[in-house]
Amino acid sequence: MPNPLALDAAGQAWVERTLAGLSTEAAIAQLFVLSSREDTIEENLAIGAHRPGGIHRFPARDLAQAVAATRRMIEAAEIPVLLSGDIEGGTASYPFATPLPNQMGIAACDDLALSAAVAEVIALESRALGYDWSFTPVVDLNVAFRNAVVGTRSYGADVDRVLAQARTYVRVLQAHGIAASAKHWPGDGIDDRDQHLTTTVNPMTPTAWAESFGRIFRQLIADGVMTIMSAHIALPAYAAEAGVTGRERYAPASVSLLLNQRLLREELGFRGLIVSDATVMGGLTSWLDRREAVPAVIANGCDVFLFSRDAAADMALMLDGLREGRLSEARLEEAVRRMLSFKAALGLDRRTPADRLGSLEAVRAGLQTERSIGVARTAAGRSATLVKDTQNLLPLDPQRHRRVTVITDPGWTFFAGAVERSFDPFFEGMHERGFELRDFDPEAPPSGDDTDLLIYLIGQEATPSIGQIHLDFAKMHGGMRRAMMQFNQEMPTLLLSFGQPYYLRDAANFATYINSYSSLETVQRELVSRLVGATPFTGVSPVDPFCGEAQLCW
Repeated sequence: MPNPLALDAAGQAWVERTLAGLSTEAAIAQLFVLSSREDTIEENLAIGAHRPGGIHRFPARDLAQAVAATRRMIEAAEIPVLLSGDIEGGTASYPFATPLPNQMGIAACDDLALSAAVAEVIALESRALGYDWSFTPVVDLNVAFRNAVVGTRSYGADVDRVLAQARTYVRVLQAHGIAASAKHWPGDGIDDRDQHLTTTVNPMTPTAWAESFGRIFRQLIADGVMTIMSAHIALPAYAAEAGVTGRERYAPASVSLLLNQRLLREELGFRGLIVSDATVMGGLTSWLDRREAVPAVIANGCDVFLFSRDAAADMALMLDGLREGRLSEARLEEAVRRMLSFKAALGLDRRTPADRLGSLEAVRAGLQTERSIGVARTAAGRSATLVKDTQNLLPLDPQRHRRVTVITDPGWTFFAGAVERSFDPFFEGMHERGFELRDFDPEAPPSGDDTDLLIYLIGQEATPSIGQIHLDFAKMHGGMRRAMMQFNQEMPTLLLSFGQPYYLRDAANFATYINSYSSLETVQRELVSRLVGATPFTGVSPVDPFCGEAQLCW
């Protein structure tokens, strides 16, 4: 298998020279990627004081502030600092970047050339914003329809589709100098639980795993993916076959030498960097005491320790683990050398701060270009997927459907600085075409006398910590008793998801259902065009929106 961290003589010399100059404490700090949530200089000064190997940036709303804070991160680091992000598209994005659909929306376009164009936009804008590393693509299989955290972050349920999309993404991203990270090792989406909340399980047999997730990871490794994220997910059947017994069969990959070293490195041949998933997540914190967990992450094969609620405390725990023999000197050195090699492979040892981040004007000029907006609009429109219309409701016509009552659930996002969630673009687009929309009033429910069409607008994309996907009728209808009211036999009803693709499961008798996967403004406006018949629906569902249940088809 290729070595994605292979270096020339100069790069190797930089790694060895840098490694030799590190104290034990400084070496440990290189293993940490800490998180920045505000993109402020003050926040990043505090983070930088720990001298971490990397800083992970979550979306923020002020471009000038983000650029200034990023420049400060780069300039202040004695050893070049990695800048990473979860650049997954959808509403979990910077508001000033090009609004691109999430992975499921891209997969629904069913066009690898368009997928490559989207990946190029992501790569170019990520470089403009100073990123080196994206924790993408998600290569999980969206099989468990109640899994709320995989959902729209996935390319779908089909192994071939997921692999084709992921290969395209990795190839384009890394060709533009942004490291990709395939996640979540050893594979999520079979268990319907969320590893942010508890240790989850991939229940596949070794043979079934090898034919699905194993094939995906093996091919991406052969293609040269630079990093893989080891998650808080167990693979108990593989562990059992290896002779592991009892509770340890359910050890999360993030602290499993068996999964990281034997399966990923020895059997699949991965020679790149292994980064743990966020160590603040319930899948790890509920498995091990923090004192044990911190050194265990590195001792058991991860090269990078991701996130911390208390960086100084965790670095001290790592040092304690080293002194007490729970983390060996050899393993620490191996992980630090791989981290430094990763930086050198990205050219961070040679690039100046100006190379890594331009002026505010240059950054702004690289975002939301005419070409990138065109790519985004094309993808947003082509992602819209008509799942069923057994009542022949479409296309909508303001002569027949003028009076529209709308029931909304915009959902929420885990990232405070992400794109704001609003259905205003949908309302505006419908008004422009002659429809009269009003919000649902639980005190005066709609009837055939005052409503020609009822629309449910749901906007919840895949998000950590929600637990499960479901239509919350009590919330939408204004109370538990009102949740039992259903109107679809009294008036034409349209269920429209700008998020998860499985809401039909809770509305089995709704006759018209559409998935558009994200609530970005462009997605909403493009969908309105299709609702009125101005543009055809072309989206191909990456999953089974009927959840394997014939009842939902009618």
